[in-house]
Amino acid sequence: MRILPKKRRIENKTNYLKRKRMLEGGKPRIIIRKSNKYITIQYVETKIAQDKVVKSIVSNELLEYGWPKEKIGSLKSLPAAYLTGLLFGKMIKSLKPAVLDTGLARSTKGSKIYAALKGIVDSGFSIPHGKEIFPEEKRIHSDNVKHFFEKVKTKIMEAKE
Repeated sequence: MRILPKKRRIENKTNYLKRKRMLEGGKPRIIIRKSNKYITIQYVETKIAQDKVVKSIVSNELLEYGWPKEKIGSLKSLPAAYLTGLLFGKMIKSLKPAVLDTGLARSTKGSKIYAALKGIVDSGFSIPHGKEIFPEEKRIHSDNVKHFFEKVKTKIMEAKE
């Protein structure tokens, strides 16, 4: 009898070995995903192989904090990923520490995923990481968003948790 690969593995959506190792750890996960338009971050707890999303945020929520509507196409940028992580970190400060789950995304130093992680860490949330994977500050505060980046960051930091 031939064993068939699982459907989500064929569709390149799930790495079952990586998922199994994370679930065996028993810690909640912070899942960071990037799409063609947005950055999505979720805080997920697992009980008996059933995932429960406790908190979730999408980068289009930055529009409420002063991100310009004419720059809506840049909600998947490195600065937007950082600010989304910062906002998400403020939302989950009271929850248990978690581990990062990047899924099938390539682990590239300085990527948008690690910019979001830097935002979460800068908000004061505890998550295991190495400082060398974060993007450089000048990339996060790039010239094309400098004029509104600090304004959005200030509004996020002043917002209630």
